[in-house]
Amino acid sequence: MTSSTTSTATPSRHHFERRIQDVKLSKTYDYTDRPHSSLTDDANFRDLNSVVMDYLVSEGYPSAAQRFASEANVQPTSGVDSIEERVEIREAIHLGEIQTAIEKINELNPMLLERDRSLHFALLRLQLVELIREGIGLPVDDSKTLAAMNFAETVLGPRAAPNAQFLDDLERTMMLLMYDYTNIPDEYADQLEPQFRKDIAKRVNEALLKDQGERTKARLYDLVRLRAWSEMKAREMKKDIPEHLSLGLESGHGQESSHSNGEGEAMVA
Repeated sequence: MTSSTTSTATPSRHHFERRIQDVKLSKTYDYTDRPHSSLTDDANFRDLNSVVMDYLVSEGYPSAAQRFASEANVQPTSGVDSIEERVEIREAIHLGEIQTAIEKINELNPMLLERDRSLHFALLRLQLVELIREGIGLPVDDSKTLAAMNFAETVLGPRAAPNAQFLDDLERTMMLLMYDYTNIPDEYADQLEPQFRKDIAKRVNEALLKDQGERTKARLYDLVRLRAWSEMKAREMKKDIPEHLSLGLESGHGQESSHSNGEGEAMVA
């Protein structure tokens, strides 16, 4: 009688993975005095703590940034109060409370919307969308529908008249008044989707960051793009690398996932 045994030996790692494991990255270099240097010309960009802090600041995680600053001895490039103000503006836009968002923007930066007419128009147009949302399916003479039409005529109309793109956007938004929720064509219905609010919130966040002298997008995104480009080039050159290179973001089930830090949704791009 013969018996068979199942091997329990751990599979050997690919030599490329062993090389990655041996890389030692700096956690202490502070590049915050060079916030606008590019990824390619910053030899000390490998500072992990600064990369994490940069992400927390630009994406809007004030509590996490404050904790991380204390634990890692890395100071955010802007104050926590400023991050919280941007988060409040983002949340107001996500909730469709556009007038509140505009007022908060003006409190934080009174000249921003005056200088950025396109962003101001986008916010006002979103405010019109929210007014139309309340009156969709109601009679034309309903007070909510009349309020939306009056807002379009008195607030958006004068701003759109001299600008062809503004005028096209306004006309597309006004088309929502022609339908009820059951038959809005896709070419107009996207304005009622949550993503429409998020896109405007993203533009507002980037404009505020730029005005504060901050990067408008976290450096972590540059790293991810550089990593993807490097892998593509390595495969094109037939380099000996593993079939699958993980970003290291797998959940317990082996799926790549995003993680929440308990402060709600980040300001993702």
